[in-house]
Amino acid sequence: MTTPFPFTAVVGQEDLRLALLLNAVSPAVGGVLVRGEKGTAKSTAVRALSALLPEVPVVAGCRFSCDPAKPDPACPDGPHEAAPGAGRPARMVELPVGASEDRLVGALDIERALAEGVKAFEPGLLADAHRGILYVDEVNLLHDHLVDLLLDAAAMGASYVEREGVSVRHAARFLLVGTMNPEEGELRPQLLDRFGLTVEVAASREPEQRVEVVRRRLAYDDDPAGFTARWANEEAAVRQRIVSARELLPSVRLGDGALRQIAATCAAFEVDGMRADIVMARTATALAAWAGRTEVLAEDVRQAALLALPHRRRRNPFDAPGLDEDKLDETLEEFSGDDDPDPDDNGPGGGGGGQPSPDAGPQGGDTGAQPEAGEGGEPQASGAAEQSPARASEPFRTKVLSVPGLGEGAAGRRSRARTEHGRTTGARRPRGTLTKLHLAATVQAAAPHQRARGRSGPGLVVRRDDLRQATREGREGNLVLFVVDASGSMAARQRMSAVKGAVLSLLLDAYQRRDKVGLVTFRGAAADVALPPTSSVDAAAVRLESLPTGGRTPLAAGLLRAHDVLRVERLRDPARRALMVVVTDGRATGGPEPVALAGRAARLFAADGVASVVVDCESGPVRLGLARQLAGELGGTAVTLDELRADSIAGLVRDVQGGAKRRAA
Repeated sequence: MTTPFPFTAVVGQEDLRLALLLNAVSPAVGGVLVRGEKGTAKSTAVRALSALLPEVPVVAGCRFSCDPAKPDPACPDGPHEAAPGAGRPARMVELPVGASEDRLVGALDIERALAEGVKAFEPGLLADAHRGILYVDEVNLLHDHLVDLLLDAAAMGASYVEREGVSVRHAARFLLVGTMNPEEGELRPQLLDRFGLTVEVAASREPEQRVEVVRRRLAYDDDPAGFTARWANEEAAVRQRIVSARELLPSVRLGDGALRQIAATCAAFEVDGMRADIVMARTATALAAWAGRTEVLAEDVRQAALLALPHRRRRNPFDAPGLDEDKLDETLEEFSGDDDPDPDDNGPGGGGGGQPSPDAGPQGGDTGAQPEAGEGGEPQASGAAEQSPARASEPFRTKVLSVPGLGEGAAGRRSRARTEHGRTTGARRPRGTLTKLHLAATVQAAAPHQRARGRSGPGLVVRRDDLRQATREGREGNLVLFVVDASGSMAARQRMSAVKGAVLSLLLDAYQRRDKVGLVTFRGAAADVALPPTSSVDAAAVRLESLPTGGRTPLAAGLLRAHDVLRVERLRDPARRALMVVVTDGRATGGPEPVALAGRAARLFAADGVASVVVDCESGPVRLGLARQLAGELGGTAVTLDELRADSIAGLVRDVQGGAKRRAA
């Protein structure tokens, strides 16, 4: 087994190390979400934490890590009356993003349960993580059904496995630690709220600190055991400090003044529910214990707010998380209590004011506006000055756009698909391990053979060939590729503001439906891939906001570039179906024979069966209907900006599916 990088040898990242250590002191804080760019020691620090945790006493031989002092009365391996105890190192269990449900919660042997009435249960990762750390790298890419299971286990402190009336329950209390790169997509709000603390990490811009990062990493790679040995004293000091803080924690006093500051801060930042108040209180108490104090100070409340509130405050999906520190200081000052102890009296090891350091020793640190174009046309020269970027209008709730047919892509919330979760639509023979038993179909398959199998009692004689897997239908996420006309005609009468508002609204919809998105723009003489397909809807919103306009309309170039993007994506992810959303007024003026070339490019999508919607941005008293002609050649449907609103017309999904039927005809 590879020796983990020492926790105290991580360079910089003080907030990250402090958040992890506070959870080691008080697991009730509720875990940590680490957000940041790749290559910032997120995973390194998390993996190093487990080596600092004290040993866990467990019942000998129990697969579910029961505490000998308080064994779980419902433990599947129980009862544990007067069971001997043994100590073992605290576990850190990693949950792979692509794990199956059975791998997470465990699996029941359905065949033995039906034929023998035996609850043969194989524990999953939740059982392994009980009383330890459950670590999810790239937690924002975790499938929705696994997220739901995590939420249930985190809320109840237990995991339930149920298969057709046969159920097993075991305790599952763990420290949840997740890392993510926001560029790859955001987390569902429900899961965000389950993380007690969150920290943002970024690579240092200080050359000396970067040099030290490289120096330590190279030294570790050359000799992991030797490098770890050189940091053994620092590691032991931090481990002892954790033990001391845990012992001190029950004696820490959280006064009424600190409680008022916590409540006022949560109210000032308009966080939902009461979980934030509770997490702040536990975090402030852990901060005091870590500093060796028995009283919670205002500085503890402030630091707790910086760690516990950024991901909980009310914000739009595309706003970056964060906290206004000036507002925080004003709130704490306004509600400062009289029962706080003398700030100079920090107790043993308090270390004075300011942020408590997570380090245990001297080496414990670091890892101009243009005239509008006329309504009827565009600047005549392809090199005409571009319009300054228009701001998006207020987003709105859009009609549901979906891909017709039945897919088999990644779990999501947009189009119909065959999935492991959803409503049961039929049965089939299992391919590999049986996970979702179709009981009626299994009984029907086994019933004709009971006499031949010598059935003599009330039990049903079931064999492997009789088992039937339930087939289910749910929803999948799609690749929504936006192809946006940024030419001069789109800038007329500030139309681009409404266009950006519409695309932003569709991006919000894609965020909620767990889609991948991409952005192709065309203007002047060419088309550009402004954003390759990604799970980060935030990134698409940023690119859209800064999108300039002006020049001619190379519609064919935009369509051909989009066709190339979809071709490459089909090779990378063949199961994910695409929905192309073309936002244009339908004019084509760039290049030779622009109209004919655009028509030929559009028919490529119809031949490939790509689902498409054209958002018709044409306005004014005279309308040429070019966008609707384009939709017909694409084999899709056209909607106006007004029709895109959810409260405007009914049946937009039927229109999209009707376009698919027209393609088939």
